[in-house]
Amino acid sequence: MPILTLHHLADLDAAAWDALVPAEQPFLRHAFLRSLEDSASLGPGTGWTPAHRLLTDAQGQVLAAVPAYRKAHSYGEYVFDHGWAQACERAGIRYYPKLLVGVPFSPVSGARLLGSPEAAGELLSALAQGLEEEGLSSLHINFTEASADALLRGREGWLERLGCQFHWHNRGYRDFQDFLDSLASRKRKQLRKERDQVAGQGIAFDWREGHQVSEAEWDFVYACYANTYRVRGQQPYLSRRFFSLLAERMPESIRLVLALQGARPVAMAFSLVGGDSLYGRYWGSLGEFDRLHFETCFYQGMDYALSQGLQRFDAGAQGEHKLIRGFEPVITRSWHYLCHAGLRAAVADFLAEEGPGIRAYAEQARTALPYRQG
Repeated sequence: MPILTLHHLADLDAAAWDALVPAEQPFLRHAFLRSLEDSASLGPGTGWTPAHRLLTDAQGQVLAAVPAYRKAHSYGEYVFDHGWAQACERAGIRYYPKLLVGVPFSPVSGARLLGSPEAAGELLSALAQGLEEEGLSSLHINFTEASADALLRGREGWLERLGCQFHWHNRGYRDFQDFLDSLASRKRKQLRKERDQVAGQGIAFDWREGHQVSEAEWDFVYACYANTYRVRGQQPYLSRRFFSLLAERMPESIRLVLALQGARPVAMAFSLVGGDSLYGRYWGSLGEFDRLHFETCFYQGMDYALSQGLQRFDAGAQGEHKLIRGFEPVITRSWHYLCHAGLRAAVADFLAEEGPGIRAYAEQARTALPYRQG
């Protein structure tokens, strides 16, 4: 069956793409991925060249698809293979460009191989076989979910890599106080103290959905978002226009909380909601306020999830500081197909050592959780 490469998602009808996307996956929707492209957050000069792959039948109907990007670097992926690239450079092996299947700048696990297992498997085989003739060193699939893992596990040439994130789970709590009551006394006092410190600075919070946010407020959101990068000497990945496009195209998925000191906004956290989950994505502040990050990014999201009956809060990658606030370790997976036999063997050896270490780290992390024992 024909395999097509799509360099602009605008060239495919949204309904044809979204028909393959699980309903609870906002990051995979045509509107989200197209907004990245249309806002120039991806494309020329960014090192991210859209190269989505479609498997179609003789009538042109899309049977399977992957969100794919030709990459000239490894930034914005959150599965760190910089060491592999550096080893290749020292050995005189070309590592870039490579092909990445995933959602740019979004370390959120979910569907990656869109379509039936049979059609997705056919597309996957075609992708791996065609890498070298396209001048690509490798194929990487980041932050997969169980169905993709089942399709990839045991498939020749594919290497599995583990990672660890921290997610909060709603264990049937009635409200935030009920959650606090599940914690050990000392940890419960610490969380209360942090929330009191923020309230003591005269800061209150206002939650909005996408259609309730003005362009002036999006200006503020973007200034906060960009500032989190600039204080580290980095350029932000997303453009200002991305936020306006997303608010126009999928406002029902957007959740924004503004931190207000009086009538003045001082910080924000931007999230998406899908299915039974809240996904915290971007945060920023234009001032220094004690404990405001923890309140805006964690406690507000937990409160919101409880009020809306959501079952899971994924507040982003990394962050051991989430453990003492009740976020539990979760194993994530990525898969890697490396054309160079020597590189593949070396990476396989590395992953054979790294994997057990990740699992041990996740188990050890559980000992830092704040919940009462027994």
